[in-house]
Amino acid sequence: MVFAAPGEALTRAEELLGADPSPLHASVAHQVIGIWQRDFGDTRRALAHLRRARDLAARADSAEREADVLATLGVALVHSGRTRAGLAAFERGVARGSGHTRARVLFRRAYVWWVLGRHGEALEDVRRAIPVLRQADDVIWTARALTLRATVHLAQGSVERANADFTAAEALWDTTGQEHDKADAVESRGLAAFRAGDVPAALRLLDEAEERYAKLGTPTFMLTIRRCEVLMAAGLAPEALAEADGAVAALDGIGGQSTRKAELLLVAARAARLAGDPQTSLARAAVAVRLFAGQRRTWYETHARLVLLEARAATGRGSGRLVADAAAVAERLAAFGAPAAPEASLLAGRIALDLGWTADAERHLAVAARSRHGGPPLARMTGWAAQALRARAAGSARGVLEACRRGLDVLDDHRMTLGASELRARATAQGAELAALAQRASLVSGGPRRLLGWSERWRATVLSAPPARPPADPVLLTAMTAFRELAARAEEARSEGGRPAPALEREQRRLEREVRSRTLHMRGEAPHDGDRFDVGRLLHRLGEEVRLVELAVLDGRVHVLLCGQGRVRRFEAGMLAEAEAEAEHVQAGLRRLAHPGAEARLPLVEAAGARLQHLLLGPAAAHLGSGPVVVVPPGRLHRVPWALLPALRERVLSVSPSASSWLRAKDTAPPPGGRQVLVRGPGLASGGAEIPELAERYGATRTPEDADRPVPRARAAGLPGGSAGRGGPTVLEGDEARVPRVLRELDGAALAHIAAHGTFRADSPLFSSLRMADGPLIVHDFERLDRSPYRIILPCCDTARFASVGADELLGLVTALLPLGTAGVVACTAPVNDAAVVPLMLALHKGLDAGLSLAEALRDARASLPGDAVHQATGWAFTAFGAA
Repeated sequence: MVFAAPGEALTRAEELLGADPSPLHASVAHQVIGIWQRDFGDTRRALAHLRRARDLAARADSAEREADVLATLGVALVHSGRTRAGLAAFERGVARGSGHTRARVLFRRAYVWWVLGRHGEALEDVRRAIPVLRQADDVIWTARALTLRATVHLAQGSVERANADFTAAEALWDTTGQEHDKADAVESRGLAAFRAGDVPAALRLLDEAEERYAKLGTPTFMLTIRRCEVLMAAGLAPEALAEADGAVAALDGIGGQSTRKAELLLVAARAARLAGDPQTSLARAAVAVRLFAGQRRTWYETHARLVLLEARAATGRGSGRLVADAAAVAERLAAFGAPAAPEASLLAGRIALDLGWTADAERHLAVAARSRHGGPPLARMTGWAAQALRARAAGSARGVLEACRRGLDVLDDHRMTLGASELRARATAQGAELAALAQRASLVSGGPRRLLGWSERWRATVLSAPPARPPADPVLLTAMTAFRELAARAEEARSEGGRPAPALEREQRRLEREVRSRTLHMRGEAPHDGDRFDVGRLLHRLGEEVRLVELAVLDGRVHVLLCGQGRVRRFEAGMLAEAEAEAEHVQAGLRRLAHPGAEARLPLVEAAGARLQHLLLGPAAAHLGSGPVVVVPPGRLHRVPWALLPALRERVLSVSPSASSWLRAKDTAPPPGGRQVLVRGPGLASGGAEIPELAERYGATRTPEDADRPVPRARAAGLPGGSAGRGGPTVLEGDEARVPRVLRELDGAALAHIAAHGTFRADSPLFSSLRMADGPLIVHDFERLDRSPYRIILPCCDTARFASVGADELLGLVTALLPLGTAGVVACTAPVNDAAVVPLMLALHKGLDAGLSLAEALRDARASLPGDAVHQATGWAFTAFGAA
């Protein structure tokens, strides 16, 4: 009962002890309390109760009862870090028990062998236990034994054997009322899905297991460990670190299992390393190594040593001793049959290469490279990275490029199994080393065209295919509606000068987690090959007049790839770190210029723009010609106001996440009908003053008495450029500007202008939003559209801000729209003066009505503004994205 209904079992056991039971029955009660404390509470109390249960069993003169208690005590001792005493208890338990009881003891010893990482002994004990348990028709313990054997198979990389055992165990669990064990089975299937490379299924199953455990009121430390592993594989290392650290604190708070603490520290160390925090990784890994060594858990200790060595290497501590230590860890991991062995060999080889020890490097890298032909995707990528380093050491640029291509192909296939755009973006970080190796090889031997091809190979890849559509999941839709309602109530409280109630904020965060969690469960479609980038096709589409400037970063320096007039030229510019710092200064200057009275700062901002041009374009600025320019920056430069650069200030200028993205936008046809949608959200300082004038421009008539009422909706019939033959626009304002209605009208529109407060969420970019009458319109909402509007104008602050994630990916509102059918966006990269936005927007639409593109119309609109600092800064803050 302690696993089927743990709280009830604990209560019943305590009641039994209060009724003066016999030694035999008292032994059972103390054992139940000991199990509860061992798994869900304080291990010190668990040991006291279990020792009492053992003594009472001896007084009752029941060898079978004593053997059973000794097995439970052995598990508790091992979990508390007293491995030798735990194994001794098992020896006595095996000797005291017989038949069915001995099989249960062997099963629990097999579990302890698994905890200790001694997989051979675990499989031997469970092999001896299962036939006896089956013969006794002990369904519950047979299912537990099958689940354990499957888990051991997974630790050894035998996914097919594990799945067979999990399936058999689940069929048995369906015949029982063991809710805790059923939850554990779901958790185990999540682990199996993860080992098979199915991250969305793993997240879904682990979330389901967590819900089941929550109903039982039981802690979930093992689940946390497994969830953190999946989060790391999905590129969510900072989240994994936060979860692991939180679980360690919770475990310490209840005096929980020392073994679980060590495992959580190991997970935290790995997460910190992947999150780019080697010092935290060093600290966590060092404690984990110490704990595992004291617990005599060599398998785990060796894995913790690998993370410790990786963290030391990340802090720049390469040495001959580090090579030897990594090689020794690789040998021990290989002896265990651990899938992590190639990672250790790759580490040894990489450090040896940095030291110039080519023979040693070749030996270690050759071992690591063997994993490229089999196993899960990330293991194969490790192998291809090792192969690329071998080729580089041998001076074979061709070999480097082939290995990088094969490795990135593996990662492409893996990413496309992920349905959520966030997971796809973050997963690209795992290919960053391969992409960098290929770019360096291209720079040395291939010329500008090859460097452009490899720059595109790993730039904004998430935009190469639309994310999977969110499922028609009623729970997800309900959560999104509830989230929107709570967010609106919280915003109302803030606007009234107060603060939302803490309970309201907590519930809003809970709903946000639920929406995100269910979105991450989405599976991707079949592997998407897409159109491979073709430099020749790009140059043909650019023609003689247009120049495309792609900025590639190699070893911290910006390389300018200038494309146009049938050729690609390369120029060296400044250092990326200096450009990032200068861009932040410019952003600060634009923020000040958004307010009247800061005119004196205008020359300073213009001078900063000139410095940015030197750092980002270098000598290429003199070769841009006189025609339109498309800038393709790396993700870390997404906040640059490109129109501020002197060489770009008077030009038709657009920005694109990649050259491939620009080509797709160029080839995107506008939807039939030319329908226009104008949306005005609540609470704007300007009142969205451009909306009434635009409504009249596009054909909706308003009388003075209509001023405070929504414009009647009418369907347009023309095309995006020019107004001839076109009907009136759809205008949504006031109570009509509600998210469901707005989404219906936006779907398939030719032009959308959304005047609404924008909020960028750096912590969770896909919850960046536009404020509607009923709450926030978030990025997840846009992903539900069949086709987002062909052109979108977003005139409010923060609509063009992004989070740079993965290798070179951007998450935000604009990048969510581009794969969904939007060919052009005008949005704002900095806070702006609301009043100054109105004339800019009116002038922009005047150009569109005359048949200009977004970039052309924005250039002319800037030129039409007054020359004061506020209006100039407002014009520079807006950017045209795409090619419409």
